Amino acid sequence: MNREAVCKKIETVGIVPVVRAASSPEAHLAAEAVSRGGIPIVEITMTVPGAVDVIRELAKTCGNDILIGAGTVRNAESARRCLDAGAQFLVSPGTNSQTIEFANQQGILIMAGALTPTEVDYAWQLGVDFVKVFPCSAVGGATYIRALKAPLPDIPLVPTGGVNLETAAEFLKAGAAALGVGGELVQAAALKAGKPEIITQTAQKFVTIIRETREIIAASARK
Repeated sequence: MNREAVCKKIETVGIVPVVRAASSPEAHLAAEAVSRGGIPIVEITMTVPGAVDVIRELAKTCGNDILIGAGTVRNAESARRCLDAGAQFLVSPGTNSQTIEFANQQGILIMAGALTPTEVDYAWQLGVDFVKVFPCSAVGGATYIRALKAPLPDIPLVPTGGVNLETAAEFLKAGAAALGVGGELVQAAALKAGKPEIITQTAQKFVTIIRETREIIAASARK
């Protein structure tokens, strides 16, 4: 899948599950659980023990069904290892110009983290595909996304931090291109207890919210 197709899929699905599991088996469990819930995307963060190996294994076993990304990628060397393992997109917590340059050279989608209007615009000028607004809840949540979109309407924002079943719709209505969701979807307790069905059910609820909210937004735009 090329960069454009990956970008389109993230926009269409509308949610990027962030996996910060305590072990490799838990990461596998999480990926399979969100996929069964209708979200064929997963971001394996570099904080997961053996994250690169997890990405490699998932790419081999689920690569045709699940879009596998690498998260918390903080430098170009880490990005290279993730791509070699089979990652199809990269996510960084901040804006590292060398990492973005590497991704652009490789033709791989990258979502860089930023918070202030200056940082958001800077990341976009460097050539990222999405700007991850993190930690979004700390600066106003959906209200902050709406404020950013006013002067920066062309930049696709992916709020992360504070996105849950209660706030997801408001983030979309505020102009978010997609949502980054961590522990509110991939619950640590469910993984530890070996109950992936809880994660699957939550994923299904998120999918429903995204579909219904987008229908409301589209209907409103036609008026």
